[in-house]
Amino acid sequence: MRAKALKKILLASVCTALTIALGACAGDKASDTSQITIGIPQDIEDSLDPHKAVAAGTEEILFNMFEGLVKPDSDGNLVDALAESHTMSEDGKVYTFSLRSGVKFHDGSLVTAEDVKYSLDRCADTSNGDPLVPAFSAVESVEILDENTVQLTLKEPDKEFLAYMDVAIIPASNKKPETNPIGTGPYKFVSRSPQENFIMERFEDYWGAPAHIDRVELKIIANADAIVTSLNGGSIDMFARVSQSMTQQLSGDFEVLEGTMNLVQAMYLNNLVPPFNDVRVRQALCYAVDPQEIMDIISDGKGTQLGSSMFPAFGKYYMEELNDLYETDLDKAKELLAQAGYPNGFSFTLTVPSNYQQHIDTAQVVAEQLKRINVEAKINLIEWESWVSDVYAGRNFEATVVGLDASSLTAPALLDRFNSMAGKNFINFSSDAYDEAYAKAQAATDDAEKTQYYKECERILAEEAANVYIQDLPCFVALNKKYAGYEFYPLYVQDFSKLYLVEE
Repeated sequence: MRAKALKKILLASVCTALTIALGACAGDKASDTSQITIGIPQDIEDSLDPHKAVAAGTEEILFNMFEGLVKPDSDGNLVDALAESHTMSEDGKVYTFSLRSGVKFHDGSLVTAEDVKYSLDRCADTSNGDPLVPAFSAVESVEILDENTVQLTLKEPDKEFLAYMDVAIIPASNKKPETNPIGTGPYKFVSRSPQENFIMERFEDYWGAPAHIDRVELKIIANADAIVTSLNGGSIDMFARVSQSMTQQLSGDFEVLEGTMNLVQAMYLNNLVPPFNDVRVRQALCYAVDPQEIMDIISDGKGTQLGSSMFPAFGKYYMEELNDLYETDLDKAKELLAQAGYPNGFSFTLTVPSNYQQHIDTAQVVAEQLKRINVEAKINLIEWESWVSDVYAGRNFEATVVGLDASSLTAPALLDRFNSMAGKNFINFSSDAYDEAYAKAQAATDDAEKTQYYKECERILAEEAANVYIQDLPCFVALNKKYAGYEFYPLYVQDFSKLYLVEE
């Protein structure tokens, strides 16, 4: 009954747009060139430089333009890419890559061992403080053994480091990678109009299986209420990660594909800001928020509950048992608040990016749930660019509902950010026990021991209630039936090269 009541409140507060298909279907293109228009919820604001991009929405697009020595496939396996083959020393300290011959960059130049060394050295460069790619702090040296062979040596053994070799290889000659992105992927950059679109074209000299569609336009739709209108009206052919309610408003021209979002959705708390600097307050919120009720309301029960910063695609690292650590207990929540000096509750601002309907919906349900313990969450919707600058980079917030992704299927991809001194630690979490467990995980050479310490990190995040963990969201992709070939990955990426026009 509570879920039904909250669902009515949520639906009353969300503006939906039921629309009539306008004009020609999205597939009616007056050109022999095949193309698709794909809606995305935000512009690429952080960087077109693949080594500097941090936003998940940016990285999933750059996935189509850049490649590393290895790359993930849709099953989550690492396959050789710009490297034709690779070997690892028995202790996991030295990685040797034999480069694929004849691979071209988008500017027509050939990929050389010098380009590979330049790219890897750039990721490890600490001249401005932390390395561009945090994991590359483990790199001791990168050497060219011959024109087709590059060897990377780590400071300490790490048999999982291959996962980081998916970092983009870029030409050493490109002096402006932030505005002139040049990679080796199946699509190459054409143009970008800020807050309007981002255009890519098929790279005809791609070394691998070529993309099927000639031209991809990514159209920015920052207003979540306009997504259904844009799909039904024909201005876009596809939108990934539409909400459950949106799928019910789509015309018969669309197929809805279902997968998982592959991220950790949570109410992330600024652990330095009162009252969230008190673990009892953070734990009280965990006891008050009911993830299953949230899933029931916003996605008809679909989704996977999470108890810490890890989702099921990570296999051996995922700890389902942590989901039961905070079974809903309002009396316990009120007791903890009273102990912390808030017997009558408190109010706080819950900042949410306005372009992600799933996070808005979640925040609205969370706000209703917290009223049960006399805590008022005042929702503040802000544009994505402001969220990145103010919340993520500036750490100027109390709490926020978002989802954090992983760039690789390695535990550090999700756990590294919670180190006390990590540059990405935007929630200001600080725990000596966590830092110690993480350091031991990094130092361990035995896989079972390493896994044990990473799980200890997850347990600490849960027990200290670093955040209020909710779920790995279901992923609904709306795709015009004139297209097919969409594949889900166990990572937060979009592979446009697999899409193709259906024969009529």
